[in-house]
Amino acid sequence: MSVVLITFVVLLLLNVPIAFVVGIAGVAYFIVSGTVPFSVAVQRVVAQTQSYSFLAVPFFIFAGNLMNETGITKYLLKLAQMATRKMWGGMAQINILLSTMMGGISGSACADASMEARILGLDMVKKGYPKGYTTAVTCLSALVTATIPPSLGLILFGYVGGVSIGRLFMAGIVPGVLMATALMVTVALTAKKHKYEPPSHLTEELPKGEVAKTLKESFPALLFPVILLVGIRMGVFTPSEAGAFAVVYALIVGKFVYKELDWKKFRTSLKNACLDTGVILLIVCLSGIFSYVITMEKVPVSISESVLSVTNNPYLLQLLILVLLFVMGMFLDSDVNTLLLTPIFLPIIEAAGVDPVHFGVMMATLLTVGVMTPPVGTACYIVCGILDCPVEEYVKASVPFFLAILLVFAILVFFPDVVLFLPNLVYG
Repeated sequence: MSVVLITFVVLLLLNVPIAFVVGIAGVAYFIVSGTVPFSVAVQRVVAQTQSYSFLAVPFFIFAGNLMNETGITKYLLKLAQMATRKMWGGMAQINILLSTMMGGISGSACADASMEARILGLDMVKKGYPKGYTTAVTCLSALVTATIPPSLGLILFGYVGGVSIGRLFMAGIVPGVLMATALMVTVALTAKKHKYEPPSHLTEELPKGEVAKTLKESFPALLFPVILLVGIRMGVFTPSEAGAFAVVYALIVGKFVYKELDWKKFRTSLKNACLDTGVILLIVCLSGIFSYVITMEKVPVSISESVLSVTNNPYLLQLLILVLLFVMGMFLDSDVNTLLLTPIFLPIIEAAGVDPVHFGVMMATLLTVGVMTPPVGTACYIVCGILDCPVEEYVKASVPFFLAILLVFAILVFFPDVVLFLPNLVYG
């Protein structure tokens, strides 16, 4: 196992693409051990994709790309502008509210952050917001996407851990709303303190019928996650079939409702979806070798015994694991961490009596926090690059927002019913 870890660290330091880091490190075990046929490694690559529930991933990615190409974003943006017009830091508030609404469409924090940076980030800088503050709002608001369904992190966790994706989707709604609320309150306080964009529309009235018109335009987009959740709960379709339905729904809305989907945009959506799916699929396939190795070497059992020897208290145990997940999230992509760490930590959590749905929401969200933090935070570097913002400025400006997220995490960890209320209500 030492050869696997050394290979993993060396390749990671050499900046080798993470899929190959995981795959080559796993293959190194088969080469050195000589006790397991090499054909098993090939079998694990293929076997990792043989899951009906995994079909949800490419379907939802394609649906998200279709939705983004149909102009749905501009209707949600208009609705967000209307809802935040009387708040301090109006454009920053719009940024957070738009991320919350788009979370039910894109399912990807990186996709949401890069989209927000291009749509709102540059305009926020022109409006007088510091680049660090703009980057912090754009990155941290994308964190809501990790919990609002259809979160790709929750789909992968349910796929690997054998946990109900329907329950995970339901469990993510309240934490997502809480995080969005905490971030919006933080924006209001910090914007008022630094005099960023005071509410200048307090006395202005909207044109008659404008609210109804905007709601009508945004209704198909807002209805999308509702149909998914109700359909899954009522047994109309499974999460995987819900992904296929999402694609059909996006095609119908884009072509016949918003009338902005043409062949060029369809091809662009298909191309982007294939690229995104290819990246995730390569990681999933090669992680199968690594997962097999750590199972063969009984790594989950060893870690479980070590962790349980420290404490049996479910709260302390969960906090300890969440800290480990946060550290791992700073160095590895969230999807990779989900695939590698779920088989390790889920049995420990279940043995301690923690609900796997509750832990899944915590894990998916916390690993996504790593995407927002250096040294390997994908989203943070994407947004910093788009806005030409030094990472140091981003880190400094993000402190109040990280504290707000930490407060929400504390509530979710110590009051699990906040997370489990909706899935228990709906599923029993």
